[in-house]
Amino acid sequence: MTTDIRGAVTLPAQREEITLHTDDGLTLVGELATPTDRTPVATLVTLHPLPTAGGFMDSHILKKAAARLPALADLAVLRFNTRGTTSPRGTSEGFFGDGIDEEFDVAAAVDFVTERGLPNPWLLGWSFGTELALKYGRAHSITGAILLSPPLHRTTDAELRAWAGDSRRLVAIIPELDDYLRPAEAEERFSLVPDATLVPVENGRHLWVGEKQTRRVLSEILTIVNPDTLPLATEWDGPLA
Repeated sequence: MTTDIRGAVTLPAQREEITLHTDDGLTLVGELATPTDRTPVATLVTLHPLPTAGGFMDSHILKKAAARLPALADLAVLRFNTRGTTSPRGTSEGFFGDGIDEEFDVAAAVDFVTERGLPNPWLLGWSFGTELALKYGRAHSITGAILLSPPLHRTTDAELRAWAGDSRRLVAIIPELDDYLRPAEAEERFSLVPDATLVPVENGRHLWVGEKQTRRVLSEILTIVNPDTLPLATEWDGPLA
């Protein structure tokens, strides 16, 4: 049976409920999705939007990445709730740390990927998650970082400048109609990182609502991580998860 890939459609994958353990003694809840019958070619370590504004591991772009990309693009997708964040998977221990204590959460996620031997880890941050990627990603063995709708509220110029000359790729996907950082301002702020790639998205908005924007974002991610799987399929011929 052929199914249109849209909305909440979930394609086959190996899905495992996981726990992460931080160096400051907390247990975080999450999920790892991997291809059913192949070794992943790369790994997305996702960092969700601001939990005090409703962000969590099921924020829709991240959930759809986990629902689709293991089957369509041979990717492993790790999602988790940062400290104090709740989703249907459960509640991670601790309390919101305003992007400071979450340094431990990023480390726990990357350590998990390393321990599992998952290949080519990319940090995939969205909004608040981009701040965590920029602040703390350089301390870890990652292939690069992908930033969806970076607000650059918590990231200092010094933290941005530290990425200049780094061998790992830094790609920022900037919505034209973003609520916080639009393409012209993004060019100015990211001028501190000459090697960074900025991708302006016409008519894009901070929350990437709608199937058209979802597919655009997922396609941009694959352009970076596994371009051989483009164009992103819009139909699935087979059983669903």
